[in-house]
This record gives sequence, structure tokens and C-alpha cells, in this order.
Amino acid sequence: MIDNKVIVGISQGDINGIGLEIILKTLIEPEISELCIPVLFSSQKTVSYFRKALSLEEFNFNSLRDFKELHSKKPNVFICYEEEVLIELGKASVESGKYAKLSLEQATSALIEKKIDVLVTAPINKYTMQEAGFNYPGHTEYLGEKLGGKPLMLLCADKLRVAVVSGHVAIKDVPQSITEQNVFLKIEQLNNSLIKDFGIRKPKIAVLGLNPHAGESGKMGNEEEIAISPAIKKAQETMFVQGPYSADGFFGNNTQSQFDGVLAMYHDQGLIPFKTLAFNHGVNFTAGLNYIRTSPDHGTAYEIAGKNVADAASFRESIYAAIDIFKNRQLYSEISSNPLISNPTKKERS
Repeated sequence: MIDNKVIVGISQGDINGIGLEIILKTLIEPEISELCIPVLFSSQKTVSYFRKALSLEEFNFNSLRDFKELHSKKPNVFICYEEEVLIELGKASVESGKYAKLSLEQATSALIEKKIDVLVTAPINKYTMQEAGFNYPGHTEYLGEKLGGKPLMLLCADKLRVAVVSGHVAIKDVPQSITEQNVFLKIEQLNNSLIKDFGIRKPKIAVLGLNPHAGESGKMGNEEEIAISPAIKKAQETMFVQGPYSADGFFGNNTQSQFDGVLAMYHDQGLIPFKTLAFNHGVNFTAGLNYIRTSPDHGTAYEIAGKNVADAASFRESIYAAIDIFKNRQLYSEISSNPLISNPTKKERS
């Protein structure tokens, strides 16, 4: 931190999507630079192209190649590359995947080296990234390997928080990941995140079933009986956990409002209702890591790229969430520290 401001690193995402548009629309707002120190990992030429294309000539930034040149009162652009890049708005290309990968890698390195405090990632195209040599299903898996810890995909919007047991996994492979051990681990991770990252002292967690009507006592699948319910029962020994709930009725009856967090069994089961309720201001937070990473809850949106109509609300909320989580972790660390260590005796001080 500098001047009590959190240093927010930002990866540029896919240059042919809406990533740079929502980034610039967010960083041009004066309150952002008052709240934090933004560092966009891109290039002066790329940012200048979008500044002109979006008619944001008043957007001023500080270019840097060394973090000693960091400006604390306006947005910074860390120069990841010098060359001219072919920008084809609305088109998926290996070229765009290459520079999304480069930006993410450099931003991640800066996070590990503690040059930035948190990381906010703009949307990528997973296919073009993989074509460019990115050997991961997505951000979550990459950062899970690089940043240490066990990643948990956690979607957040105000008091709605939805996590998933299996993330970027094909539907046919989901049942294999629904084991008692895995479900319990995710409940535990969610509980820990709600305490440390969101400042909730005694979280209330709801767990969804895998099958329609939560299996109806084994009539429509037995994952609830052999894995999910036993995991819930084990978790109830030390945590407030209820379920398994039938997913359709759970969200249809607004039951989620009674809980601090919801654990869904697979990607679409959790993300479809979340995005229905909170699209345009939801945040994707990778809980369980040793560092903080957030992102907007939408993709590259090629269909509107270059039209200057993209809504930056979700990206803005991602920055706010990263700062809040960073400060919550600091506070948790302070109140959890050993008082004998943090307050040495007179003899130790002398």
C-alpha cells in the first residue's frame, strides 16, 4: 500500500472484446484514483488506441516500466510490450489470446512479488488463450497453481454469494467430483472465506443438491445420500450448514436471502441464478488463494465490442470488492494475531 491506498493490478484481458473499454470507463472516474492506485498491465500504444476509439481523450495515465515510477494519484499503465498489436474488435484471434496471456502472466508475477496488492482480471477468451499456449481451462485454475492455496469460485453481489463445487468441468464429469470429501472441503473453504474475506463472524451456509428435487430420497440419483448429506452432517459439527436444497425451489422462493453463502454443485447450477439476479454488477472472486483476485461476472462480449455501449458496473464492483477483501483480510489477521507477539513484554521491548 502507498498513502494508505491499495495497489490494484489489472490484466487487460482480450483486446478484441470489451475489456479495455470497461477498464478505461472505470479508471477515468476520479473516485477510483482517490480510493486506490490502479496499474493496468498493457502497453501505451494499446491504451492510446482505445482512448481515441472511445473518445476518452481526457483519460490521462502514467506509463511505467519500473514500479519505482508508480504514480499514486492517477492510473498507471505498466508496459508489458512495445510493439504495435493488431486490434480487430469483435473478433476472436490467436493474436488477442497471446497478449491477454502476456498481460495476465506479468500481472500475476507482480502480485507474487508484492508490487501490487490485489489482482482484477478483465475477460478472456479461453480458446484463443489456449491457442496461444495457455494450458489451463481458465483464470481460476491458472491462479490456483500460481498463487498457492485451493481455489474456490465464488460469485458475489451485495449479500448474495454463490460458490461451486465443480467449476469448469463438463456436465458428464460433474458427478465424479461430487464426493463427500470434496463437498466438505468446499463447504469449509466457503465458511473460511465468509469469515476472513467478508467479515462474517458466524456464517450461515446453504448447500444445494445435485439432482432434481435433491434426488427425492434416491429416486432420481443417489449423490445426495452418499456424498452431499454426509458432508453436510460432518460440517454441522463446527459450522452452520443446511441442505441439501432443491436448486429450483431454493432460488424460486428467495431462500438464498436467509443465508450468507450458497454452495452449488456445478457451474451452471450456481451461475445461472446468480447472473439472473445480479448480472451487470456481480463479481467473480477466487476464494481460497493466498492472494486476492476478482473479475467481472461476464465475458468478452464480442458482439458489442467497439460500440462504446459496454456497462462497466461489474468491473467497477470487482475493484471495490478486491479492496474490501484486502482490508478484511488485514483486519482478520490483526485480530487473530497472538497478543503476546503483537504486544511484546517490557523485557522483550528492552
